[in-house]
Amino acid sequence: MIAQPNASHFVNGAYVEDTAGAAFEVIYPGTGAVIAVLHEATEAVIEAALAGAAQAQRDWAARRPVERGRILARAAAIIRDRGEELARLETRDTGKPLQETRVADWPSGADALEYFAGLAPTVTGETVPLGRDFIYTIREPLGVCLGIGAWNYPSQIACWKAAPALALGNAMVFKPSELTPLGALKLAEILAEAGLPAGLFNVVQGRGAVGARLVSDARVAKVSLTGSVETGARVYAAAAAGMRHVTMELGGKSPLIVFDDASLEDAVGAAMLGNFYSSGQVCSNGTRVFVQAGIKPRFLDLLAERTAAIRAGDPLDPATQFGPLVSAAQRDKVLRYIDGAQAEGARLICGGGIGNAGGFFVEPTVFAEVTDTMTLARQEVFGPVMAVLEFDTEDEVVARANATQYGLAAGVFTADLARAHRVIAQLQAGTCWINAYNLTPVEAPFGGVKASGLGRENSRAAVEHYTQVKSVYVGLGPVEAPY
Repeated sequence: MIAQPNASHFVNGAYVEDTAGAAFEVIYPGTGAVIAVLHEATEAVIEAALAGAAQAQRDWAARRPVERGRILARAAAIIRDRGEELARLETRDTGKPLQETRVADWPSGADALEYFAGLAPTVTGETVPLGRDFIYTIREPLGVCLGIGAWNYPSQIACWKAAPALALGNAMVFKPSELTPLGALKLAEILAEAGLPAGLFNVVQGRGAVGARLVSDARVAKVSLTGSVETGARVYAAAAAGMRHVTMELGGKSPLIVFDDASLEDAVGAAMLGNFYSSGQVCSNGTRVFVQAGIKPRFLDLLAERTAAIRAGDPLDPATQFGPLVSAAQRDKVLRYIDGAQAEGARLICGGGIGNAGGFFVEPTVFAEVTDTMTLARQEVFGPVMAVLEFDTEDEVVARANATQYGLAAGVFTADLARAHRVIAQLQAGTCWINAYNLTPVEAPFGGVKASGLGRENSRAAVEHYTQVKSVYVGLGPVEAPY
């Protein structure tokens, strides 16, 4: 059992509580048990977080980048040293199996902190010769950045946003999802232990109203959101009202295309990873699996066989491969999509029920004979529900894959690498894979196009989104004027 947090918020280097804020329960999805009770941030907490961040950021930006990097590197080392403890915390917070949280959540966060720790000292400006005169540029931090997290990878997302922001001289106020609020508090605690000055990474809790209050504050220079398209549209509009920088990592309905010359074992494995890992609660999931007609029967047979062998159960059991959804509401939403798919004529291959009793489980579910117009092929389910669609030709599948408002991710499986590159070049998606799926190392830019968002997280591309360029013209001769 995870102990009650010291307090609901972490502000200016210390835990802070204000019980005047509305209380909300943190539920362990594996059993439905309450594991913590937190309070939403009051105006006093929000003001302390923003004021502290604004004040701390000025001194932080003046430090040598290598000094900032050392602190982030120490935080990464602490995370790795406490891997088991943090994995168990993440499992209790999200319901994801320990088998996943040991390798995919906090470890990815540590990678981000370490990567940007090393990158920080390499971020420089440039000089532009003009003959006698010249121009030089400086990359400056934006100031106070607001991070708004999602519930599916709460600690990873907190690290992905904090690492570039802090490395590049910004401060961050972070609001986690009210469904999974514990990991961000632990990150703030670890950063403080690593030597991060007070005020540079503050965590405030709350629902949408708290986020809206933070987005509209004049001290916030940049908003980085991970969430749904609907939430992103509202936050983007609010940020635009104040001319704030934004990064939006939103939802998807991504295509995974399997040609008839692909390795069947690999393609089936990728389709399962792209639909059942984290119980399907991954924004980049390849939930529209397009399979070329000639191999579709064999693909479905192998898929059903391997899906039947997935071990669901207690998320804290290291042998468990598949856990519950994050909440009862999310479980019920996914079950409605399953009922709707059957009503629209999709053929249920396997799954479709709740499986384990006691938690918020939905079985790994596969539908075949899905058509492009079905709800299951158009809307993001965010649960373990795979839609298998049949195609005949390359041109056909490219057109159908692109016929969506989303553009987060895409994958292609084929032995013909010329075709793989040709198809990927035509797919409208920001993050793509060839003969792999859902691998997101910190070295690679991550983000989408169309309604799936804008901006990029991770890699050197993140520098563009947490800094701005100052251009300085240097005159070395007399000023020529016509007056």
